[in-house]
Amino acid sequence: QVHLVESGGALVQPGGSLRLSCVASGFTFSSYGMNWYRQAPGKPREHVAGVSPRSTETIYAASVKGRFTITRDNAKNTLYLQMNSLEPEDTAVYYCNTQTYWGQGTQVTVSS
Repeated sequence: QVHLVESGGALVQPGGSLRLSCVASGFTFSSYGMNWYRQAPGKPREHVAGVSPRSTETIYAASVKGRFTITRDNAKNTLYLQMNSLEPEDTAVYYCNTQTYWGQGTQVTVSS
């Protein structure tokens, strides 16, 4: 079955950087688009970034464009989210997604 396992979340100061990873298994990773979502306390889950199967297309939420970069390594079945210039508003649980499948999430907290 499909498994998505996120890692890399942490407590970081404003202006800092983090790289999230999502290791996928149970499906042909290189055939599917992949996404990052996030959910802050008391708020709905929101789409952060997406990447096409061969990385030819990416899409970002306006709130993260220019600060976050989504990439994938199809040889390693791994999805990444490089997050720079982090702001307190980026605090959330970040989820990896493909099709109808979700990972368990990884907590990112931006605070001084």
